[in-house]
Amino acid sequence: MKYIPHTTEDIRQMLAVIGVDKVEDLYAEVPEELKLKQPLGIPSAQSEIEVRRIVGEMAAQNKVLVPFAGAGSYDHYTPSLIPYITSRSEFSTSYTPYQAEISQGTLAYIFEYQTMMARLTGMDISNASMYDGATATAEAMLMMVAASKRRKKVLVSSTLLPEVRQVVQTYAHYHGVEVHVIGHQDGVTDRAEITAALSGGDVAGVIVAQPNRFGIVEDLTGLADEVHAAGALLAVNAVASTLAVLRSPGEWGADIACGDAQSLGLPLNFGGPYIGYMCVKKALVRKMPGRLVGETTDADGRRCFVLTMQAREQHIRREKATSNICTAQGIMCLWVAIYLSLMGPEGLKEVNDQSYAAAHSLHDALVNTGLFAEAFPGKPFVNEFTLRFLGEEGVPALRQRMAKAGFLAGVVTEGEPDCITFAATERRTPDEVQRFLRLIQQ
Repeated sequence: MKYIPHTTEDIRQMLAVIGVDKVEDLYAEVPEELKLKQPLGIPSAQSEIEVRRIVGEMAAQNKVLVPFAGAGSYDHYTPSLIPYITSRSEFSTSYTPYQAEISQGTLAYIFEYQTMMARLTGMDISNASMYDGATATAEAMLMMVAASKRRKKVLVSSTLLPEVRQVVQTYAHYHGVEVHVIGHQDGVTDRAEITAALSGGDVAGVIVAQPNRFGIVEDLTGLADEVHAAGALLAVNAVASTLAVLRSPGEWGADIACGDAQSLGLPLNFGGPYIGYMCVKKALVRKMPGRLVGETTDADGRRCFVLTMQAREQHIRREKATSNICTAQGIMCLWVAIYLSLMGPEGLKEVNDQSYAAAHSLHDALVNTGLFAEAFPGKPFVNEFTLRFLGEEGVPALRQRMAKAGFLAGVVTEGEPDCITFAATERRTPDEVQRFLRLIQQ
């Protein structure tokens, strides 16, 4: 193929280095039933308009469901101005801004993103940015270990989303870090278990969720003091949008705030791309991965922006890198910056107020059907909650039936096979809620 410069001998040598015989071996982990066994079915010679029509017909076969689900990805409204601005060529073609002289536009919006995220999380400094919430949390874990120098154990609450914990475990495995998962009691992190684990004096940090994977808003009072007294750091993985109405990680006394910023106006996009955020106290700035833009003045005294506080080696030299967060997140960073500037504090609060109203109305109505019961009675939540399904058909059958009717009926709750975690946002209309409830009871 003319776009692949490697010769057959080049490929043979590369495969030999990594210990496989053929290129197909690189996909050995992919189950056979997921591999395409035939060509795509597109004729070899077609005009652009014909190819677009074919692909369009294929895409039309996707069934887009109305989501009453969250679990880290939330269907919030995206103002129409955002995709218009971010699609402009000066943004979509911008590259890593190492040369400040020609990158002031990119550096300016990164600086504004950092400023708004630092304020939202109550922290001193924000980077820009991370690939997603899971990897941001894993990077926070590595920061804790790097800051402690000698400690290699990190406590991770089981109330974090399972995929986040799995990514943290993967990063930890290849960096020699011991991850100790803290259980939960009645849907919230077991504080007594944290206390016991901290008593060993070998813990580098503690990671908790807010709100957690059950949708519960946890009371973190006193946790930071306890963690700090044990010589460890505290990280709070928070749903970014909810920070407009909940106490921020900074107010809880956390050292690191991390998570996914998808809830700040990014469409669901069938799972991505999303954007992870990381904000820290000033003392950790040298350990922080990702880019950091600072404000300064040029030779003529004019306001300008530069990459600062970090060496370029943190990004481009593998043996010295804190991470490899680079160009890929620029457009997502801009997207969130525009969303935050358009919404402002009042707009963000209104989004949460409407989501809160929709979720609590749905919660009460589902319980009143008699088909659901509280999984964790009396626990506060914003726009996501967990219920125990009492119907005879079972959770998998219920969700499949609702999917056929056009609804994504929540997410199966890890460790609780008879439970479903539902979510609602400002995009869910009263009519959608009523149709959802009618179908549930059929």
